[in-house]
Parts: sequence; C-alpha cells; structure tokens
Amino acid sequence: MDLTDLKPAEGSRHKKKREARGRAGYGGKTAGRGHNGQQSRAGGGIRKQFEGGQTPLFRRLPKRQYISLPNRKIYTIINLDLLESLDLPAGSEIGLEFLVENKLVKKIQKSGLKVLGNGELKKAFKIKAHAFSGSAQEKIEQAGGSIEKI
Repeated sequence: MDLTDLKPAEGSRHKKKREARGRAGYGGKTAGRGHNGQQSRAGGGIRKQFEGGQTPLFRRLPKRQYISLPNRKIYTIINLDLLESLDLPAGSEIGLEFLVENKLVKKIQKSGLKVLGNGELKKAFKIKAHAFSGSAQEKIEQAGGSIEKI
C-alpha cells in the first residue's frame, strides 16, 4: 500500500454544483436566487442585527455615562458621634481592630478607615485611622485627644 493509493470512500464526496450555466444547466437564468429583490443581487442581504426597520437594540439602550475609576480610594467611614456614644474612659485607644471586634463596622473597605467630623467629641481618645477629615482632626484635638495616621 502506498500514499498514492489512498482515495475517499465511495459516495463520501460529491461534485460541486455548476450553477447558472445556461437554461439547460442547474439554476439557469436566476441561478437559484428566485426573481428580483435584495437577495438576488450580488452583495445583497442584511446584517445579522437587522430588526426589520425597527430601531435596533444597540440604539435603544442608553449609552454608558460614567467611567469607573479603578484606583480611587474607598474608605470605611465612621463619624465622631459614634465614638462619643461608646462608653469608654477618656484616653482609650480606638483603631480598626477595636471597631471590628465590637461590631461597630461591618466591612473594611480596601483603603481602610476614615474618620469624619459629624457630631461633637467631649472625651479625649487616641484614634488610629488611615485618613481624617479636617473638621474631625480639629474636634479630636480640641477635646484633648490625639490622632495617628496608619
């Protein structure tokens, strides 16, 4: 046996149709395309997304109006009124671990903890956080406390 002896199995291959070769041949005159119309022309046809003239889906949907910022800072936020409501002695140290242990914060965001200045602070606390607002920093220092940026 030789490579030159190999042939496809009998009946597995078909001859290509010779369309539109005169009236006698297969598909003479219209070549199997029917009569006039868009589909009978060369290059005729419609795109996949065509919806029969109805406004297409990609034009009905609203355009995306924002850009998601992958590097933005997202903080877990607490206010001074939350710290004031805690029954802690003055001079206590409040940090991320303390807030999580006492279930005052549900989830820690990727950028850490930020303290905002909503409310009044009467006790002096030592507060550790990743960021402080200007008003929070002022109020903590006025109460005699101290801040530490992590």
